[in-house]
Amino acid sequence: MRKSFFFFSVVTVLAGFFCAFSSPARADDDPPGRVARLNYIQGSISFQPGGETDWVQANPNRPLTTGDSLWADRDSRGELHIGSSSIRIAGETGITFLNLDDRTVQIQLAQGSMNVNVRRLDGGDDFEIDTPNLAFTLQRPGVYRVDVDPNGNSTIVTVRAGEGEATGGGSDYHMDTGEEATFTGTDTLTYDGGQAGGPDDFDNWCGSRDDREERSQSAHYVSRDVIGYDDLDDYGDWRSVPDYGYVWFPTRVAAGWAPYRFGHWVWVAPWGWTWVEDEPWGFAPFHYGRWAEVGGGWCWVPGPLVVRPVYAPALVVFVGGPRFGVSLSFGGGGGVAWFPLGPREVYVPPYHTSERYVQRVNVTNTTVNVVNVTNIYNNVNVTKITYMHQNNIAAVTAVSHDTFVNARPVGAATVHVNEEQIRTAEVQRNFEVAPVRKSVVGASPAATVKPPLAVMQRQVVAKETPPPPRALLNSGSQLVKPYRQGGAPAQQTQQQMKPLQQQPPQPQLQQRPPQQLQQQQQAQQQQQQQEANAAQTQQQIAYGNLVNVTFRLSAAYGEGNSAAANQLKPAAVQLYNGQLQGSIWAGIGTTPPQPFAQPEIPYVFLNVAA
Repeated sequence: MRKSFFFFSVVTVLAGFFCAFSSPARADDDPPGRVARLNYIQGSISFQPGGETDWVQANPNRPLTTGDSLWADRDSRGELHIGSSSIRIAGETGITFLNLDDRTVQIQLAQGSMNVNVRRLDGGDDFEIDTPNLAFTLQRPGVYRVDVDPNGNSTIVTVRAGEGEATGGGSDYHMDTGEEATFTGTDTLTYDGGQAGGPDDFDNWCGSRDDREERSQSAHYVSRDVIGYDDLDDYGDWRSVPDYGYVWFPTRVAAGWAPYRFGHWVWVAPWGWTWVEDEPWGFAPFHYGRWAEVGGGWCWVPGPLVVRPVYAPALVVFVGGPRFGVSLSFGGGGGVAWFPLGPREVYVPPYHTSERYVQRVNVTNTTVNVVNVTNIYNNVNVTKITYMHQNNIAAVTAVSHDTFVNARPVGAATVHVNEEQIRTAEVQRNFEVAPVRKSVVGASPAATVKPPLAVMQRQVVAKETPPPPRALLNSGSQLVKPYRQGGAPAQQTQQQMKPLQQQPPQPQLQQRPPQQLQQQQQAQQQQQQQEANAAQTQQQIAYGNLVNVTFRLSAAYGEGNSAAANQLKPAAVQLYNGQLQGSIWAGIGTTPPQPFAQPEIPYVFLNVAA
């Protein structure tokens, strides 16, 4: 273990996220492309949505994002996934997602034990675990464990594989594979480091869960970054069908089953209306890919094997209109209807996004040309678009407004729709239904066990600056889990936790001496310039300028052109100092597209790893 000293923590806030396909629209306003999911519950786990005070029983198919909290009761365990990374918590453990976006995973561990298995860290990614006395930053893929004692005075960090850095008490401590250290105190840390001991029962359980993922058959057909892919093994089978390749057929579904019918709707910011499926396998097929009917049965058609597919809250098309509403017996308040998107159909989000986001959320979830995505996105007259399932009675689901906004089960409350009523339905591009408080909390019953208030109100050390707290629905008040900057001297003013019923002050960052502040600003400017240069390089690649650039091809998909991959020449590229792992588009042909404005040129989707 290597120890170094510092006097003021460095907080870096990037102005935006740079990547290929930079768009004139403000991409920094886009919602994150990933979420977390509590996919396995053993015992009792409680959930508190960000910005709310109530605790409810956790639902394994509800997406988790910034501000959400979980508490595992005594003798309970839980498993979460963020893409291909797994997070497992033991009994009497409380966590909160301080930040979860495309580049940052920042988790507050107030008390208890957490095991993290990170399969990949891309260039520019941050993975940070904040405890009452330190912030631990994961610097390489690997297996890590962090334990916080019930009093919050001590943190044990174990690095089974990987490399990381603990920050707190005015110092940082570098840790390598096979090391374990106990950090005690807050303003001044004392530590006892050495070799990691043998695994305990919790470690063995985590290892068995890892082994289960490694044996998953579904990983042959979908990316491991598709959350919930391993659930598909036990509830269906993969078959090769014409036009779509390998697709997944669910088994043992209810009579009259259709995608997005047996579950309920919740409001999850910043996306808005989000589908929560009832089936235990009901995460991946409802937030990635598309649905089709083959041989009289429903099948899920996954998207390309991309490195990091973009999460969507519900891949559906909402329909309605005055003639449609009048013809149905919704009762007071009207109703809402929808149907699933089919393969190659473009998803146009009902929430605010940039054009770049619309491209990414489509090309990573279905085989579709970027030109087609852009054309449909810019097509105001949506009535000219014909969807595969639009006139299929078995695919359209309709419920009352009351059922929709109050997170009630849809399956038992569906309203029958006939062919004539479907023909009068209009596609609702600007779908706007205001949520109520029940929309946010969801359909789960109140939690029987809640965490101790003092535990979840503990201040923690944070190296990265979390985003602003989420506000209560229809209220100006905000709820926040404050933090303090890693390594700040004891005499400096610290941010303290405030009771949930009170409105906390805005976070106050420590002031740095002028010279140090200037150095930090220069470092930020250099970082932003490097990001901008990398973005420009990526634009050249995306637009077909492949000079001095070669690729390692892991997957290629053509629009009806299976030989497209053969037209590429393998090679190697160094971007972001050799740390880039991402997805780009490249044109096949003698003339580079301007960008993607020539539909006659075939395109392939590439996974690129430096």
